[in-house]
Amino acid sequence: MESQDLPECPVCLQPYDGECTIPRVLACGHTVCESCLLNLPKKLPGAIRCPACTVLVKYPPEGPTTLPKNIDLLRLIPGGSENPRKPVNKSKNVSNLPFLPRSWSDEFYSNWKSYLLRDDTVERDQVSLLPVGSFSSGGEDGSLFKAGYLVRVMDCLREMKEEERGELGLVLRAFTKQNCRICRVLGLWGDLGDGVLYLASEKQKRGNFLDKNLGCFEKEGVFNFALMGMEMCEAVISLHKEGLIAGCLSFSCFQLDDFGHIYLDLIEVLLTGRGIQDVVANVGFSGKKIGDGEIRMLFKDLLKRDVFVCPEVLLKLLEKEGTGVECCSLKYPIRYSSDAWLLSCILLRIVNGDVFSDEWVEYMCHIIVKGSENSEIDCSSVYTSSMEKVSSLLGTKFGAECVSLQQILCKCLDLDPESRSLVVDVWKCIRELVIRPQFDKMVKLYGASYDENVGRCMVVGKLCLLSRERTETQEKDELQGKEANGATDMVNGLTEGRIKWKDLQGHLDCVTGLAVGGGYLFSSSFDKSVKVWSLQDYSHVHTFRGHEHKVMAVVCVDEEQPLCISGDSGGGIFLWSINIPFGQEPLKKWYEEKDWRYSGIHALAVSENGYLYTGSGDKLIKEWSLRDGTLSGTMTGHKSVVSAIAVNNGVLYSGSWDGTVRLWSLSDHSLLTVLGEDMPRAVSTVLSLAADQHTLIATYENGSVKIWRHDVLRKSMQIHNGAIFTVSLDGKWLFTGSWDRTIKAQ
Repeated sequence: MESQDLPECPVCLQPYDGECTIPRVLACGHTVCESCLLNLPKKLPGAIRCPACTVLVKYPPEGPTTLPKNIDLLRLIPGGSENPRKPVNKSKNVSNLPFLPRSWSDEFYSNWKSYLLRDDTVERDQVSLLPVGSFSSGGEDGSLFKAGYLVRVMDCLREMKEEERGELGLVLRAFTKQNCRICRVLGLWGDLGDGVLYLASEKQKRGNFLDKNLGCFEKEGVFNFALMGMEMCEAVISLHKEGLIAGCLSFSCFQLDDFGHIYLDLIEVLLTGRGIQDVVANVGFSGKKIGDGEIRMLFKDLLKRDVFVCPEVLLKLLEKEGTGVECCSLKYPIRYSSDAWLLSCILLRIVNGDVFSDEWVEYMCHIIVKGSENSEIDCSSVYTSSMEKVSSLLGTKFGAECVSLQQILCKCLDLDPESRSLVVDVWKCIRELVIRPQFDKMVKLYGASYDENVGRCMVVGKLCLLSRERTETQEKDELQGKEANGATDMVNGLTEGRIKWKDLQGHLDCVTGLAVGGGYLFSSSFDKSVKVWSLQDYSHVHTFRGHEHKVMAVVCVDEEQPLCISGDSGGGIFLWSINIPFGQEPLKKWYEEKDWRYSGIHALAVSENGYLYTGSGDKLIKEWSLRDGTLSGTMTGHKSVVSAIAVNNGVLYSGSWDGTVRLWSLSDHSLLTVLGEDMPRAVSTVLSLAADQHTLIATYENGSVKIWRHDVLRKSMQIHNGAIFTVSLDGKWLFTGSWDRTIKAQ
């Protein structure tokens, strides 16, 4: 036999030689070399997955040496290998994929997961919140379906436009880390109560302080004013370093911490921007032009709120609303110096109080309404006159030593953004009031570069428009309706109450089980019957009667001869034909060995090889032949009622009132492993199981769910307020039904 024809290990691909690569036979019948078995990941006690068929098989605690050798393979090996090969070191290939049933890609989730806050981590009065999206709160509008927190938040992000997510991501990437003079952004938080997704940031405990200090600064307070002005400039400079332009500022945007330092609250900046957009929208309407009266009303409205916006930003907002200004042809771009205008206004308003406000309204009205190309001389004279009044007011407060400050603040109010000073220049000028230049050798401001091509103005961006656009979209959807498309849309429709359902009434007592097969829905009940419902019109078709005790479970077999199988609390097992016409008598029935101490059948499952499995009150799992109803085998080990069973991929999973889930090999009925032995007995009763490929779900009496994936416990969560009696795993969706009268989709 050629060497390439020698039988080889399916893991390391080394030919078996009986010395270094020893073939060992697993319970499933496949052969793996001894060295590979030693290196396979053992995630469950006493069991491994066969690398050939992935079936869970029993693994002896003594190691692979106690497994039988594959003698037939060894006979094929030529005797006397002169150079026995050394075992090859194999690296473990352990899958670390978390169980996250979802309608979005892995890449999308990985991009956003670090910014998601848990639903129970945010206290509203401790943070600043900006609404950025909305989702169904679940359980409202007549819907009993509740999608999980993560699903709702991620779906909300997925439904955003690319530009909206891009701007939101920019803010999160830049400010979730601590930034100089800017309140740290905490992340995204969904309020399950009002169904709103928020951007959350830290809130300084001392709050806003500027409106309490208007006009209070005199000559002796110049140093306090300078320190405050420097920190305000530093906050705006930090914003510019991240490529963002505020475009609007208000007193509420600046917060004071416990040490008296000033911070810029980005959430308040964005809320201020939304407020300005609302004011602009109320002034005029699309396709029309506004004049001096409307502009004056607009600025007075903003000043009442202590809100400031520069001319180029205001005109941009009016343009986006489709509203023009009479006799105005200004076309200045928004630049970083736009924020210098805002800071200058705020600082002058702090010093001069309401006197500056009146002057500012007149100046703004004149340059916007009359600031056309034919009125440059007029605008220049108005600017000069207004700045002389401003300088005079500032000089009266602080004296001649603040001449440079007067000049730079007035320069910041120039109509042309390119002629204004930058915020860095304002910072340097104010700093000179505190530390003379000849002594200021320690600090230099680095990193404040101004690439006007990448600057993004927040007030005209998507985050400020998001609230209005979302409201308009929701109103449009409500008027036009939304058509469900696919499983995800079906779940969304259920959570939002858009998809209707029908009550199937007929049972006289509790419904204990549901099964689908042959185009019908089957329901079992404590009323000792199994009812058949049409899946076409949901009408009642037939009732199977014959049980003398409560029917506890029902399953279907979709094969050549489709069957409905029901089990009752007296140990009776009934097989019903589901061919039309439905019969009055079962095709076959038999009973477990009767024992008055135990409560009969509690769970049913069917395997692909034609066997029925029952979980019973006598603590046993039994295997029955569907062909003749004979008992083929028994699995023992549970210490209480076997309340749930599931079959998947050659493994039987059994859950019990004793709180454990046991895994059994279907081939030889041997116990593979036990899960949940460490759980507190008082809260650990297993009520239902679902298994699919490498995922196992167990639900418990206390309303919790445990999820194992690739044999590793991935998640344990409390999702219901009562016992979870049923669970279904459909693709990436997990459905649970509970005693609290809700069905939840995770």
